[in-house]
Amino acid sequence: MTTDEQVWACPFRHDEALEPDPTMSRMRTEAPVARVRMPYGEGRCWLVTRHADVRLVTSDRRFSRAALVGTDFPRITPAPIAQSEAINLMDPPTLNRVRRLVVKAFGNAQVEKLRPWTQRVVDELLAGITERGAPADLMELFAGQLPLRTISELLDVPEEDRPRMRRHAIAMMSMKPADQAVAAEGKAGLRAYFAELSAARRREPGDDLISALASARVGDEMLDEDELAVLVMLLMVTGHDTTTYEIGNIVYTLLTHPSHLAELRAHPDRLPRALEELLRFIPFRQGVGIPRVALEDVDFDGVTVRAGDTVHVSYLTANRDGAVYERPDELDFDREKPASHMAFGYGTHHCLGAHLARMEMEVCIGSLLAAFPDLRLAVPAEQVRWNTVSIWRFPLALPVAW
Repeated sequence: MTTDEQVWACPFRHDEALEPDPTMSRMRTEAPVARVRMPYGEGRCWLVTRHADVRLVTSDRRFSRAALVGTDFPRITPAPIAQSEAINLMDPPTLNRVRRLVVKAFGNAQVEKLRPWTQRVVDELLAGITERGAPADLMELFAGQLPLRTISELLDVPEEDRPRMRRHAIAMMSMKPADQAVAAEGKAGLRAYFAELSAARRREPGDDLISALASARVGDEMLDEDELAVLVMLLMVTGHDTTTYEIGNIVYTLLTHPSHLAELRAHPDRLPRALEELLRFIPFRQGVGIPRVALEDVDFDGVTVRAGDTVHVSYLTANRDGAVYERPDELDFDREKPASHMAFGYGTHHCLGAHLARMEMEVCIGSLLAAFPDLRLAVPAEQVRWNTVSIWRFPLALPVAW
């Protein structure tokens, strides 16, 4: 238990491969609802780290994302990543309206139609790696290729524009104070590009996801111009950025857990379940994401969060909560009661692209293991270099041999 007088100064940075942040893990047991000081933004805030409390904050309407708009809220990046019109700063019922329209245009059926195309691209990438020979950098030649090509294919982003979009997306996620101007330029560049592209597709629709979103209707409701542009920008960034990094993280984890790798090789049909456990187990990002504001006083086992307070949650610590997961710090593909993880968030802001990410990961990891039965790291694990700039945790390069 904690009191209003206790304030934790968290580093919100842990670059030791994919090990959990020890400070945040300690907070879950010692101060699960704690006052913290963030590196950027005004004032102090709360950090919630237990699974049950994270579920409450992310699904209870007493906590608002929309109340953040126009405020300099406490955060881990120099400038807020989210746009004021973005779906990730909406509350119900506005949020529900936009999500319905997105699901209308971008549901499981649309993603499954893309699976054969994804398989062809993966086969092409693996053939290129084989031809190039070992050692090969899987981040450059594999993980960094498929998600960008997939989301670009869905949105029909011209091939010559894709490298620029990736540079903007990477710049947006920097945690370095010196990168504040570059991050702002990246966000503005993406916003301007997708505003223009979305307007063009609304005027002249094609056979792509932007056109489908522009024309999607539920009754008389449609996305307006700002909603459409910011939504497409969000899909572009999250649709390739996070999946790229998670593919790298998953391959690294498997190659450093040989018994689990052998289990998947022997039973490839277990891959979908194994991926869910890998997503739970891997701390895929640094610190925290977009917070919420308490709209009224809320009590957490004797700790009162006051109306107007900013509240952050940690999906990473929730995914390692021993009250929910037996032996939470172990990777176990055969959990008797696998609980749903929070790698894609929880509640009303659960990731809209989770079904696309799962499909890509299934095709990527399954095909990679089948193509290279003797896949292994080409360097000792401790020599793998990790990102130390952005909010994401991932290997900068992943040299492998076979």
